[in-house]
Amino acid sequence: MQFDFDWVDAFSARAFGGNGCAVVHGGAHLPVDVCTAYVRETSLVECTFTGPSDVADVHVRYFLASREIPFAGHPTIATVAALRDRGLMQGTEITLETGAGLVRVTVDGDMIEMTQIAPEFGVKADPDLVAAALSLPSDAIVGTPQKVSTGLPFCVTVVRDRAALEAAKLDLPALAALGKTLGADGIDMLEPFVVHLGGATDAGDTFSRLLMAPPSPPEDPFTGSATGAMAAYLWHHGLMEKDRFVAEQGHGMGRPGQAVVTRVGDRQAPDGIRVAGQGFVLMRGTVDLPETL
Repeated sequence: MQFDFDWVDAFSARAFGGNGCAVVHGGAHLPVDVCTAYVRETSLVECTFTGPSDVADVHVRYFLASREIPFAGHPTIATVAALRDRGLMQGTEITLETGAGLVRVTVDGDMIEMTQIAPEFGVKADPDLVAAALSLPSDAIVGTPQKVSTGLPFCVTVVRDRAALEAAKLDLPALAALGKTLGADGIDMLEPFVVHLGGATDAGDTFSRLLMAPPSPPEDPFTGSATGAMAAYLWHHGLMEKDRFVAEQGHGMGRPGQAVVTRVGDRQAPDGIRVAGQGFVLMRGTVDLPETL
């Protein structure tokens, strides 16, 4: 079958910035193996497939190269940018049906803002295990890393300086050992989302990296879902004074991305996290995908 698709660079106002995502319109009914094969074909981290919904404006399914996931941040920005570009979105608000629940998205000028669900604060991680997974000395870790989710779980990890952030490198056996303590199932590796409390540029308040295990690419240029989890962690532990701040990621990869993050509710237990960014539609076209493999 032939489907329209858009390739969008999310959390960027220009081509080749932020994180790319291919949005396949009308493909939400396709089976998992077809969708994951398409992600592998694109060499992107994630792609989305849209379809009709009985409970929201659009049903969105999210896929990595290996599996379906309930929610992801940069693909949400990319999906709404694509819908808007094609005239498939009316007005300035849209509600998406996702595997993590209903996600409300608003558009203000060029900024697309999603409201991620209230954070869930999970098990705390052993800093020594996290350091080993990142090939860093133990004293590079600030405080206690913790599993946090605003739709997708991440092990949020603050490091002492930018040098530690840039030196981080995944050790896969050590990552597997860490994952076992965090409840990872062997497929979901729960890679640490590494954060430095200082921007990549003068405009930023945080600078982050997400190193990824195979079959995903080695590093994610910008991770919107992890940015929400990271913000919740920083507010919860008193590490961020601002109620609204600028998060940066991808600069070391030559794909600079930026998001504006806003807390909804109390610092200790926010009602939700708003993450906003721009989306640049880089390519438009059609793709022929089979109903089965």
